[in-house]
Amino acid sequence: MTPTLSTPTTSWVRVCAAEEILPGTGVCALVQGEQVAVFRVAGRVYALGNRDPFTGANVLSRGLTGDSGGTLKVTSPLLKHAFSLETGVCLDDPKVRVPVYAARVEGGDVWIGSAD
Repeated sequence: MTPTLSTPTTSWVRVCAAEEILPGTGVCALVQGEQVAVFRVAGRVYALGNRDPFTGANVLSRGLTGDSGGTLKVTSPLLKHAFSLETGVCLDDPKVRVPVYAARVEGGDVWIGSAD
């Protein structure tokens, strides 16, 4: 059973040790029944829904990370749409977004909280 931490507004789930995610890459975790793409970029962790809204495939965790004009992003490996790691907004079509999850590193472990 995966231990969880709770706060009044967010339920937290441990997904892995931070060192298990190579810098600049992502992994997929199952959090409360949802696939979540977890990234370690620029010394922080970010978490987005793993489902690419343009294809319906759960692949964002395999996307390439980078920077677009100061916005940290992940680019889907399928149709190459880019999504902000902070907001989940598609940089190619701002009307489209993916869910964003609270993410933190505590005690060397990555914890994911409720979606926004």
